[in-house]
Amino acid sequence: MVAKDSDKIILKTPDEIEKMRLAGRLAAQTLNLAGSMIRPGLSTLEIDKACVDFIKSHGALSATLHYKGYPKSICTSINDVVCHGIPNAKDILENGDIINVDVTVILDGFYGDTSKTFPVGQIPENAKKLVERTERAMMVGIEAVKPGAYVSDIGNAIESYLRPFRYGIVRALGGHGVGKFFHEAPFVHHHRQSQKGPKLKPGMTFTVEPMINEGRYDVFVDEGDGWTVYSKDGSLSAQFEHTIAVTERGFDILTLP
Repeated sequence: MVAKDSDKIILKTPDEIEKMRLAGRLAAQTLNLAGSMIRPGLSTLEIDKACVDFIKSHGALSATLHYKGYPKSICTSINDVVCHGIPNAKDILENGDIINVDVTVILDGFYGDTSKTFPVGQIPENAKKLVERTERAMMVGIEAVKPGAYVSDIGNAIESYLRPFRYGIVRALGGHGVGKFFHEAPFVHHHRQSQKGPKLKPGMTFTVEPMINEGRYDVFVDEGDGWTVYSKDGSLSAQFEHTIAVTERGFDILTLP
């Protein structure tokens, strides 16, 4: 779990939400660029370089580069890597892999944070189902967002949807508030909670980003780099992420291209 940069829930003004939308749009466009590159034989370092060049060309910065010591501009997480995979020249994509690319940009002082899991070539049916169901789980969680609901309603909805598939919903990590800071309150669990948590109010902005393992939910962090998170049982893991704002009527996805 990454420590928060702000422990307060910070409500955003309409003008601030529009600035977040611009940052989110750029993050989504960067993610689309990464997706257009993905193929067998490509290194994750090549994806990182293309993304950082694109981000810089649009007058923005990568939020992850040097954040708490993270060494690259995006995260690239292959197969059993749950999140925070570090791009490098030795990670070469192979046919049948799945890879999550996580992009966060800073534009005009605001953050846009999004991720998506992509297939590499032809992937097995079980991997295809995991990816499709993880994306749907994210949307089920987002659709639970409305004023007067609770943060816990997001995780409750996601777990109710995923329970029949017997996947492991990662518990050690989750979504987070975002805006002028990379990580704000509230923390967004993606599994069922006994406590309701904060009530959702218009102007709240946070990510919904379930990480779903094909096996158990347990994870561990690579002791060598201190960042890369793996599924403990070596099972495949997928993730999707959007930054959203709570509106008077429901939700607004801010990370659309």
